[in-house]
Amino acid sequence: MDVQTWTYIIVIATFIIYIGIAIWSRAHSTGDFYIAGGGVPPLANGMATAADWMSAASFISMAGLISFMGYSGSVYLMGWTGGYVLLALLLAPYLRKFGKFTVPDFVGERYYSNVARTVAVLCALFVSFTYVAGQMRGVGVVFSRFLEVPVNYGVVIGMFIVFFYAVLGGMKGITYTQVAQYCILIFAFMVPAIYISIMMTNNPIPQLGFGGTLSDGTFLLDKLDGLHEELGFAPYTEGRKSTIDMLFITMALMVGTAGLPHVIVRFFTVPKVKHARLSAGYALIFIAILYTTAPTIAAFARTNLINTVNNASYDQLPGWFNKWEMTGLIEFDDKNQDGKVQYVADAEKNELTIDQDIMVLANPEIAKLPNWVTALVAAGGLAAALSTAAGLLLVISASISHDLIKKQLKPDISEKGELIVARVSAGLAVVLAGHFGVNPPDYVAATVAFAFGLAASSFFPIIVLGIFSKRMNKEGAIAGMITGLLFTSGYIIFFKFVDPEANIPDNWLFGISPEGIGSVGMILNFLVAWVVMSFTPKPPKEIRKMVEHIRYPRGAQEAHEIEM
Repeated sequence: MDVQTWTYIIVIATFIIYIGIAIWSRAHSTGDFYIAGGGVPPLANGMATAADWMSAASFISMAGLISFMGYSGSVYLMGWTGGYVLLALLLAPYLRKFGKFTVPDFVGERYYSNVARTVAVLCALFVSFTYVAGQMRGVGVVFSRFLEVPVNYGVVIGMFIVFFYAVLGGMKGITYTQVAQYCILIFAFMVPAIYISIMMTNNPIPQLGFGGTLSDGTFLLDKLDGLHEELGFAPYTEGRKSTIDMLFITMALMVGTAGLPHVIVRFFTVPKVKHARLSAGYALIFIAILYTTAPTIAAFARTNLINTVNNASYDQLPGWFNKWEMTGLIEFDDKNQDGKVQYVADAEKNELTIDQDIMVLANPEIAKLPNWVTALVAAGGLAAALSTAAGLLLVISASISHDLIKKQLKPDISEKGELIVARVSAGLAVVLAGHFGVNPPDYVAATVAFAFGLAASSFFPIIVLGIFSKRMNKEGAIAGMITGLLFTSGYIIFFKFVDPEANIPDNWLFGISPEGIGSVGMILNFLVAWVVMSFTPKPPKEIRKMVEHIRYPRGAQEAHEIEM
């Protein structure tokens, strides 16, 4: 069977699984809808967390970025992996002990202010909609190639599937759907990696193949460095970003991960605080499988791509090239009219333009793997995008129905009424997410990086200070969140939308790119919050006691004399 037939079979089968799980685990209460009733086992929650966190950026785009950026692309590996460790150790157990549904709920209660809650809602919506744009773009990229439908139609299909299991099942349906999605996406990621590792380095372990030798006896990375230098590119193993930009991007991704509301809420779904720690450990193992494999796939894909297309006759290129060309994600411009593809660093001579997001999806075809493997990768990419999109849509839904309507505008709303509002909010969010899927601001991983920067500059400082500082008050929290969010979003909007031509290192503040500016926003958030706190009243006594309760283990609190 051809790739398209295999894709229809595998994708439809996985969609049936997702919808079946959603029907089986549909939410009957707000507790089910927001936190899956608080009864998810740690192992299942670890898988769901991994699927929720490993979005289209991780599955589709990260290896593509590393494939083109080389060493500089390691910022995504370091930032996202380190950020998850930070989240698991520093925040998750304390937030779980606090026991609220959402991050804005924590902010509102900890800072005893509906104004703080509203600002947190706005931050959650801003971050979530930016992040979901990357997921819907990932869905569109997959569908446009493998089902041979326009990108817009692909986004609509993805919207329908997410709408069904997110709106019907809530967090309960999403959780068990994400368990299935993790199994599918990790299998889809590893199968071609193992295949290609054996073909190229004769080693079945991709991570070892990355440092292995090719059939001609040269090391893989040495070969890739040589190919790059022949074509005029910088060596693959050398960095192209400045040290300060690398540092600030990595930091933004790390603390942004620790401030992402759709990941944090996963730790409210387990029965006990110790289960939050345990599920975080499981998730780290599940995440590491993909993240340690991504650089290998990047190097394999880059090597095979250059060897396949450079200086090849256009009319003799393999079928996958023409298929991707039809999507507009690969473009060939025969500048010298010789009928051959010239892929070089010199922009005036280069005849090939490649969208980085296609590298993982096209990798099996480039390596001439069986058609079913190519189709499996498409299903894995969809699983990664849809799992994260569903989690984000739930955050948006809960922010509106629980933190805005229930906690502020209509406190007497019934549980049934709140559940209806939550589902309607999720439906409207799906439609808006679809718009972002059709009109994305950048590559998947770059778009997601902006979301991490916004989370870093808005949520992370206030959550950390809320847990570890009894003195932090509502005035400081509100001022810090607003400062961090406005600064970071303003910087990103200026360079990405207002004046994209100015988006060059010479014009960046301290040489820091829009992807890394969230770190500066975070620092400003901390500073403003601390200064404002110093000139405003202490929090009420009960709030300070609450902070002690969050931080101290059971039994130790009674023995500890609280200094108020």
